[in-house]
Amino acid sequence: MTTVKSTYAGSLHVQSTHVASGVSLETDAPIDNHGKGESFSPTDLFVTSLASCMMTIMGISAESYGFRLEGAYAEVQKVMAASPRRVAEIIIDLHFPDGRTYGDREKRVIESAAHTCPVANSIHPDVKKTIRFHY
Repeated sequence: MTTVKSTYAGSLHVQSTHVASGVSLETDAPIDNHGKGESFSPTDLFVTSLASCMMTIMGISAESYGFRLEGAYAEVQKVMAASPRRVAEIIIDLHFPDGRTYGDREKRVIESAAHTCPVANSIHPDVKKTIRFHY
């Protein structure tokens, strides 16, 4: 069964639609690779998928252990390599809500979930993952 349908729209833009929900997004090539930077680039989505997956699994784990993560957010950076052109490093800073205290148990649950999400487990080991937790 098809999960996503992607259509080349021209001018280095691709329209992708999640088949089950009908939700769409568009990508553009990055400015440093012939694009205009008018939207996410495919490599932006790649690094975003890691942050989103980490936070999803962290949320599932938090619910299972009876605590909350609402308001947590991730800041994501990608570092590109030139030859071959690829993502060499993904840097994610995970920030947690002000005023909320997490004990050692909650921190272990959060960090374990982040490092074991399916996207993290799917990324080639040559891609450096720098994950920082800011409680």
